[in-house]
Amino acid sequence: MLTCLINSSGCDERFISIQPTMSEVANGSPIELDQLDEMDACYETFDKDGDGKLNLDEFRLICKALFRNDKGHIYPLSEERARHIFQVFDKNGDGYIDKEEFTFCWNHWIKVIVRPVSAFLVVDVQNDFISGTLNISKCNAQQDGNEVVEPINALLESVPFDCVFYSLDWHPPDHVSFIDNVHMRELDPSSPVSADKAQAYDTVVFAGPPPMKQRLWPRHCVQDSWGAEIHKDLKVVDGAIKVYKGTNPDVDSYSVFWDNKKLTETSLSTQLRMRAVTDIYICGIAYDVCVGATIADALAIGYRSVLIENACRGVDLADMQRTKSTIINNNGLIINSEDVLAMVEGRDRRPELGYKLAMELKNAMDEE
Repeated sequence: MLTCLINSSGCDERFISIQPTMSEVANGSPIELDQLDEMDACYETFDKDGDGKLNLDEFRLICKALFRNDKGHIYPLSEERARHIFQVFDKNGDGYIDKEEFTFCWNHWIKVIVRPVSAFLVVDVQNDFISGTLNISKCNAQQDGNEVVEPINALLESVPFDCVFYSLDWHPPDHVSFIDNVHMRELDPSSPVSADKAQAYDTVVFAGPPPMKQRLWPRHCVQDSWGAEIHKDLKVVDGAIKVYKGTNPDVDSYSVFWDNKKLTETSLSTQLRMRAVTDIYICGIAYDVCVGATIADALAIGYRSVLIENACRGVDLADMQRTKSTIINNNGLIINSEDVLAMVEGRDRRPELGYKLAMELKNAMDEE
């Protein structure tokens, strides 16, 4: 994953867009814009005391310049998090970031924040989840899956994502998750429900080894069926990549990255690495099931991950709240669709994602 976060080319042109604000923060007076087009000039600008290195207070000025939007709003970064990030780049632990350490910071952190490579992942916007056999409006949260189509289409039409992916549940007829297939496999003695008494949405435990917990669903998204098709009103852009999951009859697959037992990986990780993606914007159906599992995996892998909340609909309100907590606790971000364009273009830079990137760099260095 770390190789996806590193952009080793020269200063990106989008860095120019934050030069005036960086100048104002550092000096309180304007400097020539082309000074901040070079790493050396940037370093000297924030070296307020001219000692040839950056202390924590000077580094905070960089963070203040970075973490803001194009309307001038500065996002707060806690003292603790600023210190954590500083310590990542103060590799020798002397309390300063010297020129060599700043070079690493510039190439691996600042440039990614200013010029992210963004993927848009639309999860399982398929007929069966909207008006078919597993219509989520009939689940506990009673949310209308059709409502995700309009905001997703608007994003596809207006935001210059670097790549777009659509995932599809793509189950064989004998899939383990289908309630009408529960008698096809032996249940473990620990299963809370017997095969004869099991109903849709119950959780059973199939015999192993090892035993496997499985939530049972109505038959849905069977391969090559109408229910498995992408909803007719959802825009499918040219060059987009479709990722099929849940194809193994014996293992369910909520996440677009892996099956639920982490036995088989889909093509998504490879496709993201090929494109050097740094940021993933995720939405679709269902918020608390496949969307939630996907963003949890994206965060675990190390991607700067963003849930677009108004382009998601879910099954259970309590599970949706747990999904939100998982995202926030793992340095992900939850936004609405109106914020996406400025973030993808590097004009709106959130501290949560900057902190996530710094911690991933720290983890990678600790493993060396």
